[in-house]
Amino acid sequence: MTEQQDTALIVRPHETEQVPLPHGGAFHLLADASSTGGALGANRLTLGEGASGARPHYHARSTELFYVLDGVMEFTLDGRTETVAAGGLVCVPPGRAHSFGAAAGSTADLLAVLTPGIDRFAYFRSLGRIQHGLMPFDRLLPEQDRFDVHFL
Repeated sequence: MTEQQDTALIVRPHETEQVPLPHGGAFHLLADASSTGGALGANRLTLGEGASGARPHYHARSTELFYVLDGVMEFTLDGRTETVAAGGLVCVPPGRAHSFGAAAGSTADLLAVLTPGIDRFAYFRSLGRIQHGLMPFDRLLPEQDRFDVHFL
């Protein structure tokens, strides 16, 4: 576990790393566990119309909170699909299977926060390479424990 952070973290828009996605969206990497003393990790995800955000997975250690900033999202939680529009919040406890994406006919913009934090920026960079066909998905499978992202 990372040492507790004793200073405030400020991330300005021009300081975020963006990982482009092929549907016109992107991961905006805001805070990794190493910059928050292990408290949390945060990213913003913009999705093109009807684009998938994540295939079914769960986190063994982290709770994941999603806040929909714009558009409409579809979340599948334990096999049940829920539609959540801008202003809506979804909180997924550890061990619960989930997947998500922009609803058909809609783009989406959401803030995702995972706590406790685990350094996942390398995971999001890998997802960008996978979505652009530059890396096979199977290369992520040995990294599931490292990133606490366990695919179903």
